[in-house]
Amino acid sequence: MTTTRRLVLLRHAKAEHPAGLPDHSRPLALAGRRQAPLVGAAMTEAGIAPDLVWCSSSVRTRQTWELVRGSLGAQPEVEYLDEVYDAGVQSLLALLATAPEDARTLVVVGHEPTMSHAAATLAGPDSDPAAVARVQVGVPTASWSWLELDGSWSAVEPRVARLVRLVTPG
Repeated sequence: MTTTRRLVLLRHAKAEHPAGLPDHSRPLALAGRRQAPLVGAAMTEAGIAPDLVWCSSSVRTRQTWELVRGSLGAQPEVEYLDEVYDAGVQSLLALLATAPEDARTLVVVGHEPTMSHAAATLAGPDSDPAAVARVQVGVPTASWSWLELDGSWSAVEPRVARLVRLVTPG
């Protein structure tokens, strides 16, 4: 029996750009604080219940996840990782291949362009064409890509998943 796994790649909500503040320390903007709870509600409505969350260690991704979690109705294990903050597509795919096998649904809260480019890279032939076209050019803040793959996390590689849907704010 093949196990279908879900991967959700979430770009953080809208962040501030205060002068002199290091990128890692940027907080959410008011618009981002409005966006993030809507993400959690949309995930719940879609039946997304994560077992594990890998969240970038940045302030804006942490704040995004806390607001998403508050409206998600689930309490998954959360790991805050510098590897997600620093990730490019190839390093993110390598990290995904290390996910624990008991995680059926994994949410990664990260940054552009890695979130959209990773979704585009993973999207195989059975993916939604409109969603693939959109992730190829980047996604707005608080957008999330829903991908499914059959088998083990260790088998993660380009074009192995189905990009089921891209959800954008608004």
